[in-house]
Amino acid sequence: MLKILLLCDTFNSLTQRIFCYLRDEGHEVSVEYALSPQVMEEGARLFEPDLIIAPYLTKRIPKAIYERYPTFIIHPGPFGDRGAWALDNAILQGKKRWGVSIIEAAEEMDGGPLWASGEFAMPSGSKGSIYRTMVSDMAIDLVRQLLCKLQSGEDPVPNPLLPLHPRITQEVRAIDWEQDSTQEILTKINASDNFPGVRDNFLGVEVYLFGAVEEGDGLESSEARPKTILAKRNGAILVKTRDGALWIRQMTEIKDGVRQIKLPATYVLKERLKGVKEQRIPLYVEPERPTFKEITYFQEGRIGFLAFDFYNGAMSSDHCIRLKYAIETLREEVDILVLMGGEQFFSNGIHLCILEDSKKQGEDGWSNINAMNDLVRTILFAPILTITAFRGNAGAGGVFLGLAGDIVTAKRGIVLNPHYKTLGLSGSELHTYTLPRRVGEAMAAKLLEEALPISATRAKEIGMVDWLFDDFQELRSFAHQLLADQESYWELLEAKEERLARDEERIQASLAQELERIYPQFWDPTSPFHKLRHNFVYKICPTRTPERLAIHRRSQDA
Repeated sequence: MLKILLLCDTFNSLTQRIFCYLRDEGHEVSVEYALSPQVMEEGARLFEPDLIIAPYLTKRIPKAIYERYPTFIIHPGPFGDRGAWALDNAILQGKKRWGVSIIEAAEEMDGGPLWASGEFAMPSGSKGSIYRTMVSDMAIDLVRQLLCKLQSGEDPVPNPLLPLHPRITQEVRAIDWEQDSTQEILTKINASDNFPGVRDNFLGVEVYLFGAVEEGDGLESSEARPKTILAKRNGAILVKTRDGALWIRQMTEIKDGVRQIKLPATYVLKERLKGVKEQRIPLYVEPERPTFKEITYFQEGRIGFLAFDFYNGAMSSDHCIRLKYAIETLREEVDILVLMGGEQFFSNGIHLCILEDSKKQGEDGWSNINAMNDLVRTILFAPILTITAFRGNAGAGGVFLGLAGDIVTAKRGIVLNPHYKTLGLSGSELHTYTLPRRVGEAMAAKLLEEALPISATRAKEIGMVDWLFDDFQELRSFAHQLLADQESYWELLEAKEERLARDEERIQASLAQELERIYPQFWDPTSPFHKLRHNFVYKICPTRTPERLAIHRRSQDA
C-alpha cells in the first residue's frame, strides 16, 4: 500500500475518478487543494506521501515539493505537447488523434521526463465530453502504468522540450457570425465547453456561450441574417449561421465585467426574447436529422430505452415533469424500460443554478425537490421492470433517482456521489428507503456522512449496484436476456409488487420524514444550504481543503 497525495485545483471529475481508483486498489489517498505554494508544501509535509499525483492543476508545483517527493502531472495531451488549454488546442486545430501523458514535475512547464503516455482517435463533441470519457479512461490506465513502473524501477523517457503550444485567448475563440460556417462556430464553442466559454454579445447582453448543438431538422433553412435568433426550445435558443443554424443551450452573463453563473440561454436573455417562438418537438419520435433534444427514446420489441441529457446533469422542475410524463406514457408500451440518463452525466439532482438565480428560492427549491420526488415515485411504482443504467457520473439526488430502478446497472469507470452533505442538505428522493434497502442501514449512514465519491466497482461490492457493463451493446444484451427468460421476468415483477405492497407505509413515512427535515433548508434564509449553494455555483474558491478529503488535515485537527 502506498500513501498518495492528490494535488489539484478542485476535486473535479478526473480527480474523483483517480481518487476512487487508488482507494479501490488499497492505497491511502489524501487530497490537497493547490490554494498557495505554502499550503501545498504544508499539505505534503503533513501527509509525507510516497508519491504525489496532480490530476488537474493549473498552478506551478513548488520546487520544494518535487525535489523531496516523486511528483507526477497528468497532462491532457500526448507526450511532447506542452502548455495550458491543451484539449482546447486539439479541438480548434482539428486534431484527428490526441492523447494523455504523465510527466514528472520539473522547473520547466510540462518539461519533466515521461512516465506514461497514450493516444486515442479524437471523437467529435465538446471538450467536457472528451475530457470525461477518452481522457479520463486513458488517465486511469496511465496511472496504473506509472505505479507498475515505479515498482519495477523502470526509468522514464527524457522530455524533448518542444515549444509550448499556442495560447488560447478569447480573440482566438471569437465567432465571426458573418464569415464562420456552422461547423467552425460549433468547433469554437466545443473547444470552450465547459470553461471558459466563447465571449459574445446577444441582444445587448455580454455573455459566454456553451453547449452548441447543430440544427438540421428544417429550421436552419431560414433566410434570416446570421446571428438572428430563430426559435427557442427548453431553455436553448436557435441562432442562424451563414450556412445553417445551431442551438446554444447555456450562457453566462457578464455584469460590470464580472462573470455570473451559467444558466439556460433563455434565462439569461429573458424578456429580450419576446416574440421568439417556442419550437416544440415530439417527446418520443426521433427526428430524422440532428437537432436539440433533451429526452430521446427508442424501442426494441417490448424493451424501451429512455435517455435524458440535461446539461451537466442538473434537473429543474420542468425537466422532472417532462421525464415523469415520458415514463408514465411509455410504461404502457413496454415490459422493460431502461433509464439511461446522459452519456456524461446520469443526473446530478436538483438544478442549483436556476435556484440561485430565482427571486423565490424557497418556493422554487421546494417545487424542484417535490418534482424530483414525484419522478422517483413514478419510477419506483412503475408496473413494469425498470433498469437504471448509470452510463455517466451521478451525484446527490441523481444517484437516488437511479436507485429507484428495480435493477441498477453502471458503466465501469463512472463515479457516484451518494450524499448531500456538502451542500448542507439532508436530501430527499426517497434515499432513506432505497439506499438502506440495498446496502444496509450502517453502510447507508456511512456513505451519507463521509460524503466521498465511490466507483461503480465499489458500488457493486456493497450492493448499491447490481451489475456492471462496458458499453451499450452489453447493456442492450442484458435487457434482452432478462426479457427472454419470461419465468424469471414474471418472478421479478411479482416480487416487486409484493415488496411495494408490503413497504407502502414505510415508503410514505420515509418521504414525509425527508420532506419535514428538508423544508427549512429551502425556506430559512439562514440555512447553510443557501451559502453552500452560492459558493458552489459561483465556483468560489474554498479557504482550505475539506477534511473529508484531506485526511492529513483531519489528523492535525483531531
